Amino acid sequence: MSAFSIPLSGLAATSASLNVIANNLANLNTDGYKDQNLSFGSVFNEVQGTSGNGDPIQIGNGVQTESTVSNFSNGSVNSTGIASNMALQGNGFFIVQGKNATDYTRDGNFTVNSQGQIADSQGNLVMGFPAVNGTIQTSSVMAPITVTDSSVYPANATATFQMSTNLNADAAVGTVYSAPMTVYDSLGNAHNLTINYTNTAANAWTYQVTIPAADQGGTGAPVQLATGNMTFGTNGALTAPTGTIPGIAINGLADGAANMSLTWNLNGTSGAPTITQEASTSATTASTQDGYSAGSLTSYSILPDGTVQGTFSNNQTLVLGQVAIASFANNQGLTQVGNSDYQASFASGTPIIGQAGVGGNGTITGGAVEGSNVNLSTEFANMIVAQQGYEANAKVLTTLDQVSQATLQVIS
Repeated sequence: MSAFSIPLSGLAATSASLNVIANNLANLNTDGYKDQNLSFGSVFNEVQGTSGNGDPIQIGNGVQTESTVSNFSNGSVNSTGIASNMALQGNGFFIVQGKNATDYTRDGNFTVNSQGQIADSQGNLVMGFPAVNGTIQTSSVMAPITVTDSSVYPANATATFQMSTNLNADAAVGTVYSAPMTVYDSLGNAHNLTINYTNTAANAWTYQVTIPAADQGGTGAPVQLATGNMTFGTNGALTAPTGTIPGIAINGLADGAANMSLTWNLNGTSGAPTITQEASTSATTASTQDGYSAGSLTSYSILPDGTVQGTFSNNQTLVLGQVAIASFANNQGLTQVGNSDYQASFASGTPIIGQAGVGGNGTITGGAVEGSNVNLSTEFANMIVAQQGYEANAKVLTTLDQVSQATLQVIS
């Protein structure tokens, strides 16, 4: 009987459905895995004739599997604390480059290889936009993201400095208060300046900026770099000089660094002078300057837009690159190639390469991975439905067998 093919197709379809459910459950804890469902369609109907009013009499020929549909909704974000890990929330895929192909993945469980490049567990390199001197080059060809600890942040010579200092208004004439100030030269070497304040009269002080003689290749007493007078109002505010003290020159440094010209900024961000004279102990509460030594990479982090930001030993930060994101017109058209990776196909369309958080792309959480989006209770419910379908088709097959046996007995 040709009717045997109908329940057999049902058995095959429900068996395939159970395979999909089993695969979902097996990948319950697979990073970046996307839940799948199996879609069914009826096999073309066989026309047996027409009814009295002309309607066709059609009997179906069973069921067939039509497609697998992946659920690309977000999985949970699981924090790992590993800097190279990334969880993508929203549309898009990470781009990983192997020896022979470019793959796309949601599995952000990345590590760093021996060359300092971010890579997946298969050794494929995570691709992105390179940075030149801290500026992302989005128009450049994509390159591996590198976070090698050999990266060096160059030194920067001090150009300006500022001090928050109070000079004791009750100090006797001739009283000297000294405050240290560290600055950096073009080679990144530190030099310890000293600012000596001497009380000369009520509301009047002199200042003297000095540097150790050894810093300029000499010996003996510190070398004077600048000197001048400071006067204060009856409210303790600095009245002269105002604004800045420019042109504090440091020439002939013994380490071979370039000559320096410093500007002493006397005003804070609010515009008020940072040098005051109050009836309180002379003290310097804060000092800042814009120079720093050369630094090596100590850590890095992934920002929501995929920017890889390095932190250096000189407390400076520098953009090292930006992780690229690929999106597709039809995610369902992607071809699965294992290890939670996909490849583009004719059905998916060509990848659109962009940045996280731009053009509908999702954002990235650094130090975390995206978990599987498989729902355990839903899969158990689907498994019960598939089991019942399998048993029902098996029952039909048994019934047809009984009918066939009865027919054979009648014939015999």
